[in-house]
Amino acid sequence: MSKQPSSPTPDTGALPASYEAGLQELEQLVTQLESGQLPLDQLLGSYQRGAALLAFCRDRLQAVEDQIKVLDAGSLKVWAAE
Repeated sequence: MSKQPSSPTPDTGALPASYEAGLQELEQLVTQLESGQLPLDQLLGSYQRGAALLAFCRDRLQAVEDQIKVLDAGSLKVWAAE
């Protein structure tokens, strides 16, 4: 039985420990992608990692917004900067 070659789907790796760490890594990836200097084989992997980081950051922001809604009895209040 012959073994089929595995697909070149890169591992997106572990998620960051915090929103800030995820955002920092995402910003670095965007800079690399925009530079146009990544080899083609790394381009797809970097894009996939960026998509995973973006989803992670969005989920963290949504979780915080949900907590604020609970603390404010279900309605968001308008915040006025002083």
